[in-house]
Amino acid sequence: MKKTLSFAVIAVLLLAVSPARAADASAPGAEQQAVHVLNRIAFGPKPGDIGRVTQMGVKRYIDSQLEPSSIAYPEALSERLASLDSINRSAGDVVAEFTELRKEVRDEEEGARQRRRAGIGAIALQTAEARVLRAIDSPRQLEEVLVDFWYNHFNVFEGKGVDRALVASYERDAIRPHVMGSFRAMLGATAKHPAMLYYLDNYLSTAAGYTPGPRRGPAAKARGLNENYARELMELHTLGVDGGYTQKDVTELARMLTGWTYDQRALIRDNQTFRFDDKRHDQGVKLWLGREVAPQGQLEGEMALDVLAAHPATARNVSFKLAQYFVQDNPPPVLVERMAKTFLDSKGDIRSVLRTLFASAEFMAPAAQGAKFKTPYQFVISAARASAAPMVNIAPLVATMGQLGMPLYGCQTPDGYKNTQDAWLNPDALSRRITFATALAGGRLPLASVPKRPVPLRQMNGSKDGAMSGAMDGAMDGAMVAAAPAAVTAPAAAAPALDPLQLQATLGGGISSRTLATVASSAAPLRAAMLLGSPDFMQR
Repeated sequence: MKKTLSFAVIAVLLLAVSPARAADASAPGAEQQAVHVLNRIAFGPKPGDIGRVTQMGVKRYIDSQLEPSSIAYPEALSERLASLDSINRSAGDVVAEFTELRKEVRDEEEGARQRRRAGIGAIALQTAEARVLRAIDSPRQLEEVLVDFWYNHFNVFEGKGVDRALVASYERDAIRPHVMGSFRAMLGATAKHPAMLYYLDNYLSTAAGYTPGPRRGPAAKARGLNENYARELMELHTLGVDGGYTQKDVTELARMLTGWTYDQRALIRDNQTFRFDDKRHDQGVKLWLGREVAPQGQLEGEMALDVLAAHPATARNVSFKLAQYFVQDNPPPVLVERMAKTFLDSKGDIRSVLRTLFASAEFMAPAAQGAKFKTPYQFVISAARASAAPMVNIAPLVATMGQLGMPLYGCQTPDGYKNTQDAWLNPDALSRRITFATALAGGRLPLASVPKRPVPLRQMNGSKDGAMSGAMDGAMDGAMVAAAPAAVTAPAAAAPALDPLQLQATLGGGISSRTLATVASSAAPLRAAMLLGSPDFMQR
């Protein structure tokens, strides 16, 4: 009853605060500029961040964030990430474990199903834990913000088959190394990663008339042309929906990409993540985007990626999306054009485009400050950062993202999650956010609980059965020490309630005077929750 009453009181009080903007509408001073930058190129301030950025200056802070390799990881974070076995192993090793877990359930025995759920859940939670821990604690905040942006741009849905085992490698190997580098390099890395090949079915795409051999498994399904990846490659990843291509261009590009696949047995055996199969490739002449493409095997697809990465429509599409993410839902066209010019002049160097963006008057304009509504991911991560609460168990945060409609790696459609206010601002979402803010502020989330460790797979089986090599058994042993879902954690360890004065100091000028007055006039136990649940905090 007390929880319900507190939540109701907070909700009513927050209705009195306008959600239009987070900060007071005045010319931004040094502290307000620091708040703005921390809310855009970082996931909001941690304690002391506003003072540190104010002292060093926003330009110097931005410059440092654009060179993440110069910023050392905290030792505790490095050690925590090193302990997450699934994210540090090859794609082939994790797929081998995943495949073995799926075999276990074929006899429909309940114990086998439970082992499968626990094992696959452990892989998924370790992948999520690595992302969330970095987003909260990494001092390379822009790098983490860009991982969020680019993963959505090149979205892969974790819930589709073997992609449950491939998402960690996809983010680590195809996205993360390129977030400030070459767009063409990232385009190629995502195109050739088995997670994308599987998600958009290009691993099945073949020339007309191709007949697979007697092999069993996914490769046996490869019969005929599949246009899924070719369509999304042009519509979402490069040119954009108005990029000037036709349905015929989609079909011809799909023909050029036939044979771009992977072999799961080679992936497991040798970690061979990409394979060009000449037998599946359409050897005919293609007519794509007004040019004749002679038969060249894999080079046809490589040429297509070169053309798409350097296309003016791609420069505008990518620049618009970056400006929308970092500035406003409807970014100024002049800014997008300047960014697109930099994209073309630099041959798709993402860091150069970001420098143009962050140096622009539009990025620092008063009208842009507090103009973005946080996605559920941004809201949960920024609340965790501001709270400085212990993050021993991140499962409650991951669960909250799902409850707010944005499960991590859970967007089923290839366009990824939206980052605009229209996509996320609704009464039910606000109610759920306030529920989370109340629980976090009151210390009622089991973030300090130590999760139980699942049993290694070979111990589940009782003994080695000879089907897997000793090296693979050892790899699987490590994989199963992941943190299990929240439902199987040890008894919850109470976290301290947040101090509203410390939280207010952390958020600084990100909270308007009107909200501060409302919070100050409320009962002391409600104040921290009101700060985290305020419309101010939901804006960035």
